Amino acid sequence: MVQRNKEQEKEVLDWIYAVLGEPVPAGDYENILRDGIVLCKLANKLTPGCIKKIQERGTNFQLMENVQRFQAAIKKYGVPEEEIFQTADLFERRNIPQVTLCLYSLGRITQKHPEYTGPSLGPKMADKNERTFTEEQLRAHEGELNTFRSGYNKGASQAGHGGMGNTRHM
Repeated sequence: MVQRNKEQEKEVLDWIYAVLGEPVPAGDYENILRDGIVLCKLANKLTPGCIKKIQERGTNFQLMENVQRFQAAIKKYGVPEEEIFQTADLFERRNIPQVTLCLYSLGRITQKHPEYTGPSLGPKMADKNERTFTEEQLRAHEGELNTFRSGYNKGASQAGHGGMGNTRHM
């Protein structure tokens, strides 16, 4: 299992509360996020009205529904499904690093939404950098590519290798 990174967890909490415009409360990372209330508020800040009902208190099952609503909302927002944590990862503290990864992914995806103007989390996403070459430019380097394909490697060879899977006798 991946080790937890307290610096990343602090960065995620700072980002969440900067987006919400609230001070970061005292407490453990997983305890602050566990009931899903903060996560639902974050989703509603990014996409107003995406989560209609947030359970402020109730049974564990009702609080887990907050986390599930958040997961559905960020999936619609564009976070890849493989980066979204399982409810038990957070609620039962099974895989907190996956929660952090998911929130970093959400922070990254906000950069793809022009309507979002808040703080950023993580590295800037790369822009598409498409290049076009003329036929003349492509033909100019054709000879160089064939040199590599034909096995030219300054005299080095595998002569005496003895074949794959054979042991070396000493």
